[in-house]
Amino acid sequence: MPAEIWLPVPPTRPVGGLLRLLAGALLLLTLLLALLFAGGALLLYESRWIFPGVWVLDVPVGGLTQTEAAVTLADSWQNRRITLVSSGRSWAVAPAELGMILDAGATAARAHQQGRTWDSLRQGWQQRRFTVVPAWQLDTAVAAAHLTALAPEITIAPVEAGLVWQNGRFLPTPAASGQTLDVDATLALLTQQAAQGVIGGRFDLISKPLLPTFADAAPLAEQANARLSHPIAVRAYDPISDQVWTWQLTPELWGQWLTLDTAAAQRGELQWRFDAAQAGAYLNTQVAALGGGRYVNQKEAGTAVAAAVGQPETAVGLRIYHQPRQHTVRPGETLASIGRDYGIPYPWIQQANPGLQRLFAGQTITIPSPDELIPLPVVENKRIIVSITQQRMWVYENGTLKWEWPVSTGIVESPTAPGIFQIQSHEENAYAGNWDLWMPYFMGIYRPVPTVEFMNGFHGFPTRGGSQLLWTGNLGQPVTYGCILISTTNAQMLYNWAEKGIIVEVQP
Repeated sequence: MPAEIWLPVPPTRPVGGLLRLLAGALLLLTLLLALLFAGGALLLYESRWIFPGVWVLDVPVGGLTQTEAAVTLADSWQNRRITLVSSGRSWAVAPAELGMILDAGATAARAHQQGRTWDSLRQGWQQRRFTVVPAWQLDTAVAAAHLTALAPEITIAPVEAGLVWQNGRFLPTPAASGQTLDVDATLALLTQQAAQGVIGGRFDLISKPLLPTFADAAPLAEQANARLSHPIAVRAYDPISDQVWTWQLTPELWGQWLTLDTAAAQRGELQWRFDAAQAGAYLNTQVAALGGGRYVNQKEAGTAVAAAVGQPETAVGLRIYHQPRQHTVRPGETLASIGRDYGIPYPWIQQANPGLQRLFAGQTITIPSPDELIPLPVVENKRIIVSITQQRMWVYENGTLKWEWPVSTGIVESPTAPGIFQIQSHEENAYAGNWDLWMPYFMGIYRPVPTVEFMNGFHGFPTRGGSQLLWTGNLGQPVTYGCILISTTNAQMLYNWAEKGIIVEVQP
């Protein structure tokens, strides 16, 4: 039989021992990795580089050196803008304009520390990024100066209560508050919330109200309407034709020429400015429409109406004037005949036409305005009428005949001129050197020659040589040298009654 062969069998190890072997190897590997990580972290911690994931405001600085980060942050700060907002308006300003000064170097140093402390490491781990608060300072003096300069753009003046003229009445207008920038409150808020403003890019300004000083114009409107609600009665008198025209200027009309002094109204005072020029122009248009070359002195008319506005008595009296006229010479006419036709002494026509040597048919000459012969303010309620043809005179007061007397006018060689004249002077005993006459109770009415002071007028029976009484039996027939003779008794009565300015109408 063959011999048996025994092979050696390796010893059997227990399972627990194998596990211990594997655990030891894993531990050894973990320690090795820990050492490697710790070493890497130590190297990173000690390096110049900023940890990844580090942000300053909205600028990533991870992976940069402190120097690089400082430059990057300084550039970003220069280009950054903060939007200031107030009442729907906005202004973009650089942080430096609000006195915000960034310390880029210190901020970069802060960024470098992120992740190098347990607190920053934990914060970064939780937020998945490291957020660094910038290092800056706020110069409140610069901020205050900028806000003060901005204030006028934000300021809205309050609206004071006032009056407006509408449909012939004053109506009150409401007041409204305004606003302005509250610099102190805004500066205090900026001091507290500068960081939020920079981070969010917006900062809301604080305004404060501006209250009106005059809030209720209703009482003033009532006062104004009480004073200005009546029409103005304008009475225009033509002393040449002895006619009167009247117009009613309603508040709706003259209100267009009225401008309320709003500054005074806002102080609760009733004052206005009246455009006298417009009023005068309107009245002149009305008078011109009457024809006959009529007009009023616009300045005088406007001033008179302006003075009536707001007064209890609202009547205005105006004098109508006449423009010079043009006359075309007809065959056979002379300056004297033309003067008689127009009621203008012919030397006045000569004066109005300098260089006039002779007349011929078809020639155009200027007839001066009859107003040149009535230079004084007119007395309307008295009028004297003299008729050359009838050799009589009539004296009227308030439209009623007061006296009717016989008269004697000038002889053919020295006639009394027809026309519209005026009582211009009084001399109790006047002397006429040309005729050696003393004329009692003389009242001058016109100068026959415009360049000479001598006047024709009314007077009583004259004397010559101190004793000779003339023309006492000639009343009722032409006898004078151009004056109008009446009895001495009547002359004295007329002298005492007829003040300067009374119209004397001498009819042919």
